[in-house]
Amino acid sequence: MLTSSPTPLLEGALLGAATLLLVSMLLGLLRALHGPSLEDRMLAVLLLGSSGVAFLLLLALLLGLPALFDVALLLALLAAVTAIAMTRREVDDA
Repeated sequence: MLTSSPTPLLEGALLGAATLLLVSMLLGLLRALHGPSLEDRMLAVLLLGSSGVAFLLLLALLLGLPALFDVALLLALLAAVTAIAMTRREVDDA
């Protein structure tokens, strides 16, 4: 974790990366809602989970809030459970 505030260049780079992650999450949400197949929707949910974790980690660095690291870990665990539940549902439907 950063002990001092980030330099303006580093802060700009982190904000740019956070913006790209938000765009990625928006596209993943659209695919999850309108995906043509269950496989596309499952991959979109995994994209949302991993992008959300990365966004929270960047936000934790930018704001200096170590509690966001715990939230990111929880989101990663929930994304894995969601993928398992969707896979089980597909196997049970077959």
